[in-house]
Amino acid sequence: MKSDDNRTNKWGQKIGESLTKKYRLERSRIMYVEDKSDGLEGDARIGRVYSSKTGKTLYYRGRTFQSLNGSGFKSNYFDIENGDEFWISGPRKDKNDRLYGGNQGVEIDEDIKEEYIKLIKK
Repeated sequence: MKSDDNRTNKWGQKIGESLTKKYRLERSRIMYVEDKSDGLEGDARIGRVYSSKTGKTLYYRGRTFQSLNGSGFKSNYFDIENGDEFWISGPRKDKNDRLYGGNQGVEIDEDIKEEYIKLIKK
C-alpha cells in the first residue's frame, strides 16, 4: 500500500490497516440476517457478520446484537441499541433462508457476493 493511499473500507478505516478486535476476519462468517421487529418476515440480508470471542455478541453493518438465549419468538438476537429482534443464522445452501421458505427480497452484500455463491455451491 502506498503511504498516500486514502481509500477507506466500509468501517471508515484506511485500507491496509488492521481491523479493530471486534471486526477480525477470523471471527467472521457469512450469515443470513432478518429483521423480525415488524413481524414474521422482515428486511433480510446476507453479509459478513463478526462475532465476539464467546459468540454471544454479533456485529453487522454498524449494529451490535446480543443473543436472546432461546427466549425469542422466531428470533435469536436483539439489537442492543433499540431492542429490535432478529433471526441470524448461517445461509442455507438451498437458498430457503426465510422462515416460510424462499429468498424473495433477500439482499446479498456486494462485498461477499462471490464468496457466498461459492459457499452455497459446495
